[in-house]
Amino acid sequence: MNKVILLGRLTAKPELRYTPSNTAYTRFSVAVNRPFARQDGTRDTDFINVVAWNKNAETISRYFDKGRQICIEGSIRTSNYTDKEGNKRYTTDVQLDSFEFVESKKSATESSNIQQETPYDFETDNNSSSNGGSVDNDPFADFGDSVSIDENFLD
Repeated sequence: MNKVILLGRLTAKPELRYTPSNTAYTRFSVAVNRPFARQDGTRDTDFINVVAWNKNAETISRYFDKGRQICIEGSIRTSNYTDKEGNKRYTTDVQLDSFEFVESKKSATESSNIQQETPYDFETDNNSSSNGGSVDNDPFADFGDSVSIDENFLD
């Protein structure tokens, strides 16, 4: 059995192309985080090449952009070719059979905007107003007690 299911984010905007016989296709890469973390909390990421054909290719190239999350179902395909210098090259791709939208367009846009914002710096209070800080920016202002968050609480 040759079956692959991937959940990841596109590394670039998929570009729609056509074969000489006018069949639509797109090739793109999906960044997939490995399920385990290192001792320092970082995770390795695999970048997996995917090929989509016909209507799937048209839909993906139209509605997906860099960073958008996608769930892919397909199979592993290996092939080879000879490059311009006469060297034999081997490729491994996932041939897409089906896909699913994982997040709404609004959610993807909001996620993209959050990532582009400057993170809040609690040490220097760079995001506060000139009056020494603002309670409006403190998400824990109404808690009363101090809040401690362990870095590894998600592991």
